[in-house]
Amino acid sequence: MPSQSIWTLLSWGPDGWLDDIASGAMVTVALALATLPIGLTIGFFIALGKQSEEPSLRLAANVYTTIFRGLPELVTLFLFFFGMPILLQHLIRYFRPEATIDVNGFVAGMIVLALIFSSYASEVFLSAFRAIPKGQYEGSYALGLSSWQTMRKVILPQLLRIAFPGLENCWLALLKDTSLVSIVGLAETLRNAGVAARVTKHSFLFYSVAALVFLVLAVLSSFATNAILRSLGKREAQR
Repeated sequence: MPSQSIWTLLSWGPDGWLDDIASGAMVTVALALATLPIGLTIGFFIALGKQSEEPSLRLAANVYTTIFRGLPELVTLFLFFFGMPILLQHLIRYFRPEATIDVNGFVAGMIVLALIFSSYASEVFLSAFRAIPKGQYEGSYALGLSSWQTMRKVILPQLLRIAFPGLENCWLALLKDTSLVSIVGLAETLRNAGVAARVTKHSFLFYSVAALVFLVLAVLSSFATNAILRSLGKREAQR
């Protein structure tokens, strides 16, 4: 295998590894896209909790972000991937003692990355909330809008525009963090590149290809986010 040419190794088919790298890239994108809405939703409500008038909600939100921003991502992944089956096993042993619990690598990665992503996204949302003048709320209430209508029609459009640059950085960090899930056996970009490197002994080649894949995804994401930001700006101008 080491004697094969680089072009053969990077070809499609049984003699090449490009199909495996492409498959891993698709898993990387799927994992990031599956994580994004969950992380954004949790992060938004954590930000609401941080500015709540209820002290217990503020405390819970702050504890949440402290934990998931303070723990290394890899440690969090290991704790969930290896600890969750043990916890679930203890919970169900009273009903089905013979049952065994396994955590799917994709699901584990999605949940852990969503928790980490949401902790950072909540800070972005919180800063955006604080950038919106309180007069926006007062004016909306004076016009007879409810709290929900104020949030949906007045605050949320401004919030997204203000928070978007920070959320873009969180998204790029999320893309890179998907590589951590290779540790628990998910066949994403880095894991497939590692398998190819071990089999062919061309480590530099395949890890360079993996780096190129992540770089291309980052560039494509930049184009997409710029287009979304322009769209948000046009909608805000029309309003």
